[in-house]
Amino acid sequence: MAKHVCPWWLAYTFDNPLRRIFHKPEEIFKPYLHEGMIAVDLGCGMGYFSIGMAKLVGESGKILSVDLQEKMLDTLMHRAGKAGVAHRIIPRLCAEDNITVHEAVDFALAFWMAHETPDESRFFTQTHAALKKSAKLLLAEPKGHVTTAEFKTTLAIAGKAGLTWIDSPVISLSHAALLEKR
Repeated sequence: MAKHVCPWWLAYTFDNPLRRIFHKPEEIFKPYLHEGMIAVDLGCGMGYFSIGMAKLVGESGKILSVDLQEKMLDTLMHRAGKAGVAHRIIPRLCAEDNITVHEAVDFALAFWMAHETPDESRFFTQTHAALKKSAKLLLAEPKGHVTTAEFKTTLAIAGKAGLTWIDSPVISLSHAALLEKR
């Protein structure tokens, strides 16, 4: 496992029911996700956002939930089963240098994880390749861990990969940007 990757057991500190105070998936993603869409949750962890996204894409939609750690994906699928949306979620084990998403998606989420990638340029190039034309990427990074200058650098790297900034949604505790595939 990469040295920058959050260990699965630490994820319980922020991926718990109290998180709804700060991050309500249905509210965050409602402007971007609709019935029948295919979306990807990159660095999905234990599935906090994947489950909320699966509710929004409905019975005809799919969520590709991608993570480096099998334990995260196992926990995600257990939680998704309890929430009644496991059939809408496709868990995908990825490599440190390969997001393993080869299907075209309508929406991508990279929440509090881009700073953990060993090569942001490669990450954004692969994400760009997975997006359909005019598809969106919602990028969020933790304010307490990623500085404003670092976030601006990340946005510049995303721009070089072909992603255009179109909005700065307000997401609690986060630097956030909505990007679109050119």
